[in-house]
Amino acid sequence: MGDIGWVAGISKKDAGRYSRQLLVNDFGVTGQKNLKSSRVLIVGAGGLGCPVAIYLGAAGVGCLGIVDYDYVSLDNLHRQVAYKETQVGQSKAESLAENIKSQNNDVDVTVHTVSLDSSNAVEIFKNYNIVCDCTDNVATRYLINDVCVLLNIPLVSGSALRWDGQLSVYHYGPDCPCYRCLFPKPPDPSTVTNCNEGGVLGPIVGTIGSMQALEVMKIAANVTSTLAGKLLLFDGREGKSRTIKLRKRDPNCAVCGDNPTITAPIDYVLFCGAGAHDKTENLKLLDPCDRVNVEEYRDIRGNQKQFLLDTRPPVEFEIAHLPEAINITLDECRSLPSDQISSRLGINSSVNDAYVICHRGNDSQRAVLLLREKLNSIRFRDIIGGYEEWAQKINDQFPLY
Repeated sequence: MGDIGWVAGISKKDAGRYSRQLLVNDFGVTGQKNLKSSRVLIVGAGGLGCPVAIYLGAAGVGCLGIVDYDYVSLDNLHRQVAYKETQVGQSKAESLAENIKSQNNDVDVTVHTVSLDSSNAVEIFKNYNIVCDCTDNVATRYLINDVCVLLNIPLVSGSALRWDGQLSVYHYGPDCPCYRCLFPKPPDPSTVTNCNEGGVLGPIVGTIGSMQALEVMKIAANVTSTLAGKLLLFDGREGKSRTIKLRKRDPNCAVCGDNPTITAPIDYVLFCGAGAHDKTENLKLLDPCDRVNVEEYRDIRGNQKQFLLDTRPPVEFEIAHLPEAINITLDECRSLPSDQISSRLGINSSVNDAYVICHRGNDSQRAVLLLREKLNSIRFRDIIGGYEEWAQKINDQFPLY
């Protein structure tokens, strides 16, 4: 019998490759075609961006854009599992693109190795129809949100810290709020913790990133059940998750409201009072005379007995500390009365000087300001750069984290 032909909704190659997701109800051939025609921008190629990019590339998104100006470092590898040891020191965006292409060469991957800001965001975003926020700082979250609203692009936003993760879809449908609807004013920068300071477990960002990829696939396939207007809260320690309903779009929102006052990207660093990156800021809260560098402290500890107060949480103190350090956390510096602090340090009336150290030299300055109010007979000075400087300049065997 000769070939009598057939009707195919999808190519043989794609049918073979994507067969398992083609068989899923409410996705099928139409969903796959929509996915292939989608252009998805991933902002941030870190712990969230890695699973988002790898799963979407594997699923057959037609075009993936990756925005990240950073480089792969050794302390990324425990959670940013798309990278290999051989890629340490290389561009994250370019390395992630290479790994996507090695898994699925049919995906068109565009790399944007820039620091996203108000001057370039619109030009980048306008080429995509879905955006994933995989960043770790407040200023960039507002920037991404506002540009998505201005260009009418749905936003899939995830975050993760320590044991916990959150996920939502913003600006997707007439009643769906944007990020600014829920948070019209940014938080105080001093209250914001990122994973550089607070830590995070790899499977937490893996879980949230995978779910971000799933939301993108549902949006691309026009599946009606998404997290638009909802917030998923994931507690990895307890193995629990819950979804709460968010309030509807705010008609008075500055960017998506009925009479918006933001019609173009603004200065988000000024708006948030913090840099648009996830690096730790180097604060300067004290006069130079109230600070010593690590070389000066090395010489001081060699010549006299001194008191050293370590303000880090106990979990960090356990990683490594100088033998003379006494662990009194920054929170304890705030809450404990002066006599308890003196007792913990073993300070007596003959002591005039004490030094304060932390991870990178920020919390130690905050602690000095607190301690000088409680123990004004003692001169407290912080150690510039903290243990990170100590490891880099004094003892290269001291564990960095």
